[in-house]
Amino acid sequence: MLDFPNAKLNLGLLVTAKRPDGFHNLESCFYPVQWCDALEVLPAPEEQFTMSGLPVPGNPDSNLCLKAYKLLQQDFKLPPVHLHLHKVIPMGAGLGGGSADAAFTLKLLNTLFELNLSEDTLEEYARKLGSDCAFFIRNKPVLAVEKGDVFKPIDLNLKGYSCVVVYPGIHITTAEAYGNITPKAPEVGLEELLQQDVKTWRHTLKNDFEEALFPKYPALATLKENLYEAGAAYAAMTGSGSAVYGLFKGEVPANLIFPDNHLVWKGLL
Repeated sequence: MLDFPNAKLNLGLLVTAKRPDGFHNLESCFYPVQWCDALEVLPAPEEQFTMSGLPVPGNPDSNLCLKAYKLLQQDFKLPPVHLHLHKVIPMGAGLGGGSADAAFTLKLLNTLFELNLSEDTLEEYARKLGSDCAFFIRNKPVLAVEKGDVFKPIDLNLKGYSCVVVYPGIHITTAEAYGNITPKAPEVGLEELLQQDVKTWRHTLKNDFEEALFPKYPALATLKENLYEAGAAYAAMTGSGSAVYGLFKGEVPANLIFPDNHLVWKGLL
């Protein structure tokens, strides 16, 4: 079985409080985009996990796809499979690629072995793998709160907008990003801001990590400004970085050019 785990954008990201468990509470809108990896799951004589595409640092045994398989295997005694992940979504970019891979592994295994798990149950398994993994089970725009794993449906229509996402090759770990953040309660809730016209977001919709990371990585601030200069209605860093995206009314300008070492995705929303 073959599927294509997709990335997500954060439309606004407010870090609102430090939690007693060491995590942070946040408010963000998760919005899916079709920058995709490829994931194949096949029955096999013995358990196997292989990768291609972009290099993934670390021990393959710790990959979230394999962890997702082992999580279900504990409860359902799954037979061996061969998991193959072709990596296209860059890591350390704030795009949720690893979380998507894990969630899609759960969904593929559920289908392949006819486990008949509901989306609610799949979300509960996904939450055990990472804070935003559960989003990719339903894969629809939501307002995410608490650790980013509690979702509220949101009526947000970006039809007619296109998007360009640019990864400048700067890997930012979650620990680095949160190490320089000061949580604060917002004066206006994110859901209210998102209901305003997109052209107002430039002045109201914030990613709190930009304030912490742009001084250290000025190339990110430059990239955001370049998108505005190219005509973006809204531009921001996604997640805890370092990918930066721009939303354009209509098509992305054809003359928008980035350095060769930048990974770029363009598409309609």
